[in-house]
Amino acid sequence: MNKTIFITGASSGIGKETAKLFQSKGWNVIATMRKPGSERELTALTNVVVTELDVLDANSINKAVNEGIKKFGKIDVLLNNAGYGAYGPLESFTREKIVRQFNTNVIGLLDVTRALLPHFRQNKNGVIINISSIGGKITFPLGALYHGTKFAVEGISESLNYEVEQFGGRVKIVEPGAIATDFGGRSFDFSNDETLTEYQPIVEKMLSTIPALYQNASPASVVAEVIYEAATDGTGQLRYTAGEDAKTIIANRKQLDDATLIGALKNQFGL
Repeated sequence: MNKTIFITGASSGIGKETAKLFQSKGWNVIATMRKPGSERELTALTNVVVTELDVLDANSINKAVNEGIKKFGKIDVLLNNAGYGAYGPLESFTREKIVRQFNTNVIGLLDVTRALLPHFRQNKNGVIINISSIGGKITFPLGALYHGTKFAVEGISESLNYEVEQFGGRVKIVEPGAIATDFGGRSFDFSNDETLTEYQPIVEKMLSTIPALYQNASPASVVAEVIYEAATDGTGQLRYTAGEDAKTIIANRKQLDDATLIGALKNQFGL
């Protein structure tokens, strides 16, 4: 019987590439997104169900999970991929935007996971793959909100793994570096308030440096391959890096002390 993966944020980028890869490997795919009506590519594929899911809406989560189970009988892997990056000086954000960043990247991930845990427990297996980032290990300037959510995903995943092991489940963390679809597109939400004059030099430096960081960005398909490995390797490995830049950065994080690492990052951003 074909295995089934349930993916959040499948309308573009990593989510979409992962849906296509798993489908090509003979898997059933439940590809969820906020606006399934505008999806053309995935709807044309066999064994792919495209359905609505907004991680901010608990009803849509439960509905999508039930629909997936009804269609394919069993879900084997959950990919928590939906998310975006809010960047900018903390003072420039409204409270509403702060809450939205954490609701999308953290609470939404928890809600989708909670919706699938009873199913995994009943089946005595299930792999939960959470998309973190190198930004869950190191921080860039002006990313207090985004990095706050990704550091949270790391801690949630690591701790949850103890729990799901009790019934034969696994949690995996995938840490991509710069991905060609991300920042610059709709996954990047930059906030600034020019009246906050003290922050304007760092805002300008950050915005002028980001394009260079993305010159050697990996395509989303590289991350999809790593997700496939995490889903199918049958090991207890917890963390997987995706992209050459990610491997270098994670290695540096392990070797360097805070002052050295932060000094190198400041240098990179011209601070």
